[in-house]
Amino acid sequence: MGKTEDFRNAVSLVIKHLSFNQKTRVQVFEATIRVLGGLLSAHIIITDPTESFGHLRPPGYDDELLNHAHNLANRMLNALYDTPTGIPYPRFHLDSGLKDNTTTENCLAGAGSLLLEFGSLSALLNDSSYASIARRIVLNLWKKRSSVSGLFGSTIDVDSGEWINRMSGLGAGQDSFFEYLHKAYILFGDNQLGQMFNEALTSIQYHLRTGRPQCLSGSGSPPIYWNVDMSSGNKVNHWIDTLQSAWSGVLVLHGDLNEAICHHAVHYFIWKIYGLPPERYNIMTEKPELYFYPLRPEFAESTYLLYRATKHPFYLHVGKDIMDGINKYTKVECGFATIHNVIDKSKEDRMESFFLSETLKYLYLLFDESNPVNVNEYDYVFSTQAHLFPIKRIQKLVKNLHMNPFSFLNNSQGYELVKNSSCPNIKLTTSQYPMNDDLWKATGIYVHSKFASFPQYKL
Repeated sequence: MGKTEDFRNAVSLVIKHLSFNQKTRVQVFEATIRVLGGLLSAHIIITDPTESFGHLRPPGYDDELLNHAHNLANRMLNALYDTPTGIPYPRFHLDSGLKDNTTTENCLAGAGSLLLEFGSLSALLNDSSYASIARRIVLNLWKKRSSVSGLFGSTIDVDSGEWINRMSGLGAGQDSFFEYLHKAYILFGDNQLGQMFNEALTSIQYHLRTGRPQCLSGSGSPPIYWNVDMSSGNKVNHWIDTLQSAWSGVLVLHGDLNEAICHHAVHYFIWKIYGLPPERYNIMTEKPELYFYPLRPEFAESTYLLYRATKHPFYLHVGKDIMDGINKYTKVECGFATIHNVIDKSKEDRMESFFLSETLKYLYLLFDESNPVNVNEYDYVFSTQAHLFPIKRIQKLVKNLHMNPFSFLNNSQGYELVKNSSCPNIKLTTSQYPMNDDLWKATGIYVHSKFASFPQYKL
C-alpha cells in the first residue's frame, strides 16, 4: 500500500511491547500461522535488499522480529516432538513452553500445516532442526492414510495414532494440510512433498469428486467435492463448507485451471444466495447447516489467484461482489463484524485477525495490478494466513543448511517450477463468464433452484 512509515511504526511497537510470558494455553496451529508466520514474513520484507516494498527497516532494526519468532518456536517444541506418535499436541502453555496434553485430539490441518513457517525459520537461522521437526510431522501423518483409499481422516488421537473423526474432505480441519504439501514443494523445492501432494490429489479426485469428467465441456452436474468416509469413500453428508473454497486456489497453483474455475463457480453461487457465504451449505436441501460467516478469506483468495491466472474480468466482478457484501452487511463503527446468521444478517461482536491478514489483503491485491506482489508474482508463496515468503531467497538459504531436511528436485529450480506448473496458457471462453453460458447456468441451478433465472453481467 506504500505506507512505509506506518509499517515502520507498527514494527517498532511490536518490538517494544511483544512478550510471550503470558500464562495462557495457545493453539500450536494458530500461533504458527498467525504469529510465527507474521513475524517471519515481516522480517523477510524488512531485510529484503531490493526493497521491493520500499524502505521498511525501522531505525536500528537488529533482527528483533526474527528473534521473537525464534523464541515463540522454541516454546512450541515440546508440543511438537515430545509425543508418542510424533504428531503434535494441539496446544501448549505459552509462558513455560510445556505441552498441554489434556486434549489429545488434533485435526489434520492443525497438526500438518506448520512447514512453511518452520522451514523458513530454519532457513533464516541456518538451523535445520525446525524444518526437520515440521517435515517429520507431515511424514508421520502420511503414514496414517487409509491403506485402502489413500485418504486421511479429519481428527486424530495424538497418543494412540487412531483417527477419531474418519470423515475425509477439503474443508475445516483438513484444507491447509494439502495446501502446505504443495506450497512446501514450491517454496523449498522438495520433490518428495510434491509427489505426496500428487498422490493425495489422485485419491481426492477419485473418492471425493463427482460431476462431469471435463469441467468446461460435456454435460452433467458440476464438479463437487464431498465429505466421505476415509476407508470406504462413501459419502457421509451433503454439505460443503466455506473453507473448501480455498481448494480452487490450490488447483490454480497446481495448474489445474479448468477444475479451479468450476470449483470456484460453485462457491460463488453459494455466496450469491445470501450476499455472504454460510459456514456450511447443504447442496441437497438448498439451506445452510451452519449459518455464521466470520469474515473468512478463502473465497477471496481463490478469486484473486484465478484472476492472476486468467485475467478474465469476471473475477474482478466477483471481487466487487465480495466487497459489496462485506460493506453492506458487516461494517460497523469500529471495524467489521462476524455475521451470526447470513439470513437475517445478525452480528457478533468479533472480528478475526485473518480478516485483515487475508480477506482484505487478497481483495486489495486483486485490484492493485502494479503492486510489487503482482509484478513479482512468481517469486512469492502465500502462507495459509497470507503471509509472504519469497521463493528464490528462501531456497538460496535452504540449500546452505547443514543436514538439509528437504528432498530437492533434480534441477533444484523451485522458482522455475512455479512458472511451469501455475497459470498455464489455456484458451478461455469469450463469454462474460469463465465457462459457456449453458454450463454456467447449470452450475447455478445445481447449487440452488433460484438461479434458473440468473442476472447477467455486462463486462
